Amino acid sequence: MNNLPITREEAINLLKSMPQLKSDMNHYLETEAIMRGLAEKFGEAIDYWGMLGLLHDVDWALTKSDWSEHCIKAVEILKAKGFDEEFVENVQSHGYGFDEIQMLKDKKRNSKIQHSLTAAETLTGIIYAYAIMRGKKISGMEVKGLKKKFKDKSFAANCNRERINEIELTGLPRAEFFALSIETIKKIKDNIGLA
Repeated sequence: MNNLPITREEAINLLKSMPQLKSDMNHYLETEAIMRGLAEKFGEAIDYWGMLGLLHDVDWALTKSDWSEHCIKAVEILKAKGFDEEFVENVQSHGYGFDEIQMLKDKKRNSKIQHSLTAAETLTGIIYAYAIMRGKKISGMEVKGLKKKFKDKSFAANCNRERINEIELTGLPRAEFFALSIETIKKIKDNIGLA
């Protein structure tokens, strides 16, 4: 589970070799940060979980105009870099249940790492939108405020709340997950244009 075929720097270069939007790169980095925090919390392999967060959308730049290919193209990209079946499946798992991705529509997430990834990558959207609303500030963001935004379904409406709630299937309460996510994203705020 620990032996990653490429370094973090190589993973960043892989992402940058495609036409990335800054907002998408931010999302990958935010997801990586939360996944590393969760791994630490759960006593799991931090670099592995971080790499999963960083590369979960490895094919997004190539598939965002045709969702049906999202998480499908990822397979060849990751295998070409030497990632094993398990890593590829964990990446794909965040696409399970999307109607747009026919091949994955009926699949179910079934492990702590898969529930963590889908919750983490979805929550980044609400946190980032909330930070922008606060004048691009994540400093001083509190769980209480984030909870309010989470409850307001019209705020960052494309962030599926059920997917975020999957964190509870790992045994971590949602409020704790919110706190951990805010703290881990604060650590990388300079890299993602937040204050």
